[in-house]
Amino acid sequence: MAKLILVRHGITRLYHDQRFWGKTDVELSDIGIRQSEQLRDRLAKEKINTIYSSTLKRARTTAEVIAAKHGLAVQPCQELDECNFGYVEGLTFAEIQNLHPELAKALDGFDTPVQFPGGESFSSFEIRVRGFLKRLADHEDKDTIVIVAHGGTLLLLICHLLEIGVKHWRKMRLELASVSIIDTYPGGVVLNSLNDISHLK
Repeated sequence: MAKLILVRHGITRLYHDQRFWGKTDVELSDIGIRQSEQLRDRLAKEKINTIYSSTLKRARTTAEVIAAKHGLAVQPCQELDECNFGYVEGLTFAEIQNLHPELAKALDGFDTPVQFPGGESFSSFEIRVRGFLKRLADHEDKDTIVIVAHGGTLLLLICHLLEIGVKHWRKMRLELASVSIIDTYPGGVVLNSLNDISHLK
């Protein structure tokens, strides 16, 4: 059994603006750093073999704080980066409604065939994230693997691992600095926990 620990990065300096930050490389806030330390403490007793991370600072910093406790080097993976929102990077949903009403309608309607102008389509984002799963094939059955990334990225991974179809990706919530755990077996996977934030209290 391989254990997958999925970690969403902590709060960023621009989080409270409620804007679309995908490929924009925003950094963790002081609170986000503290959340990373709480994640480190939450995972301190885990026998972690490998830590993968998005290449973006908010995820990479979170991963590095966790990794330091275990003497591991973080392995950055572009497949785990958040979606590139293109021209709507940095906009609020209200601003997207004003500037790109058709896109806003698709987003609000839970549609998956979305193309972000100047950025990625949902399908290309999903294919990129799915490519990360190939890395897991190189691990031993008893490995514990930490994956630090973004809300959208992790939700897509969960959908693929559970084989429930990516159309369900917005039916789950992952809070910032949350932990979700999936146990993998030769015959399938088991969702052990989802969106655990008990370490933040």
